[in-house]
Amino acid sequence: MNVYSDEMMAATRREMAQQALLELLDLLETNAIEVWLDGGWAVDALLGVQTRPHEDVDIILAEADVGPLRALLAARGYVDVPRDDTRPCNFVMGNAQGEEVDFHAVLFDAYGNGAYDGVTAAFPAAGFGGVGKIGGRPVKCLTAAQIVEFHTQYTPDANDIRDVAALCAAFGIEYPSDYPPADPD
Repeated sequence: MNVYSDEMMAATRREMAQQALLELLDLLETNAIEVWLDGGWAVDALLGVQTRPHEDVDIILAEADVGPLRALLAARGYVDVPRDDTRPCNFVMGNAQGEEVDFHAVLFDAYGNGAYDGVTAAFPAAGFGGVGKIGGRPVKCLTAAQIVEFHTQYTPDANDIRDVAALCAAFGIEYPSDYPPADPD
C-alpha cells in the first residue's frame, strides 16, 4: 500500500478546489462508483454556493466499492494519507497536488440504511436523499437534516457552527438547543 512520502507530507496542502472535486466526481461516476458528499462540500452543495475553502472532501460510498475505488485512484496517483483514525471504513487518499479525499465506507442493508464501522443504521436511509449543486452540477449528498444531526455528535469548530446555522436557516431546521450559538456575522 502506497502512502504519502516525506516530500508529500512536507508540501503545502492545497484546498480541494471546486474544479478538482467535479473532476473527481466525474471519474467516479464514469466508473460506476456511487458516492454521496458529506462535510463542508455537502453543506455548500445544499446551499448552492461555495461558502469557504475546503481542505478536503468527505465522501460516503458502499463498502463493496472500496476495492475498485482504491485501484482507480491509485492509477491516478492517489496514495493513502496516514491518520490516527484510519480503518477499513474510514481512510484518506491524497495526490501530489495536495488534494485529499476522506472516505467513509458503509454497508447498506435491505432498507438502504448504511452501517458504518459496525454501527447499525449509523446512516439512516432517509439521510441519503440530499441533492445539491456544485458549479451548477447536481450532486448527491446527505440531507441538510442529517448533516445537522451528525454535527451535534462531536465538539464543533467555528466552521461546523457556521455550517449548522446556514443549513438550519436555509432549510427551516430548528437550531439544536444544545449546540454552541452561531456568530451573528
